[in-house]
Amino acid sequence: MLLIIQIPCWNEEGSLKETLAQLPRQLPGVDRIEWLVIDDGSTDRTLEVARACGVDHTVPLGRHRGLAFGFVAGIRRCVELGADIIVNTDADNQYCAQDIVHLVQPILEGKAEMVVGARPISEMEEFSPLKKRLQQLGSWIMRHASQTDVPDAPSGFRALSRSAAQRISVFSKYSYTMETLIQAGQKNLAVTWVPVHVNKVMRPSRLFTSIGAYVRKSGLTILRIFIVYRPFRFFGTLSGCIGLLGALIFLRYLYFFVTGHGQGYVQSLLLGVLLVMLSGMVLIAGLLADLTSVNRQLLEDQKYEMALLREEVRRLGNG
Repeated sequence: MLLIIQIPCWNEEGSLKETLAQLPRQLPGVDRIEWLVIDDGSTDRTLEVARACGVDHTVPLGRHRGLAFGFVAGIRRCVELGADIIVNTDADNQYCAQDIVHLVQPILEGKAEMVVGARPISEMEEFSPLKKRLQQLGSWIMRHASQTDVPDAPSGFRALSRSAAQRISVFSKYSYTMETLIQAGQKNLAVTWVPVHVNKVMRPSRLFTSIGAYVRKSGLTILRIFIVYRPFRFFGTLSGCIGLLGALIFLRYLYFFVTGHGQGYVQSLLLGVLLVMLSGMVLIAGLLADLTSVNRQLLEDQKYEMALLREEVRRLGNG
């Protein structure tokens, strides 16, 4: 049983040493633990610090590609290295490494394929009351969208089984946390969560420079996720709202027509008809998007099956 702990890094020489010092090298039920650092185009001594601290593997991306890209690059490399379980944590030492044992336990017991570490958001002093409310709102939306019960959707502290890692694909360039939960729900992966602790903040977040940026980026991410992974629900809801508005406007015209004042409200008739037609067009767009989404899922399933077949062929060849 090989566990690889991966850490996406971007200019983390100031905190990486302390983060690595906290990582375990032994855990119950795990034969071997290795560390992997993804260098997202750092311009400081991140790679040198990683190697000096005994990191087993490094994945240099060459230039800054973003957190989501780094996460996926690390996952792919971990799978290539034969990892049975992959743990992702942050380089700023935000997450308490002692909780890794709890994070991997549901996977070791065969009860889950993805485990998310839920932070004590309400107790985190560095989060303003507004940010806490927004975090809770975003997690509530993601629970409904992903059909999981994870209370801290944006948490990057998570563990994946090998099979889950092979089936996850990330299209977002901003963040992987919400998208992977949606995919896990769609693919019927067993997802659970465990409470985890956090350490003292070593530096401000680089993903969110302000509350405004947090709301904008998170809102756009959630909207995009709904369009990509729940297209019919998104376009169907939009179509229903437009159609309802058109019907109300048409009924308004009908009321004045019946009462003998229809001539002055012909514009209501035209607007109502246009909105109903637009509603139908949006619904058709939703059906087409849904078919595209189904086709993408089938291709992803085929990709996973091919990966399993290659592993079986390799195993038989080595045997």
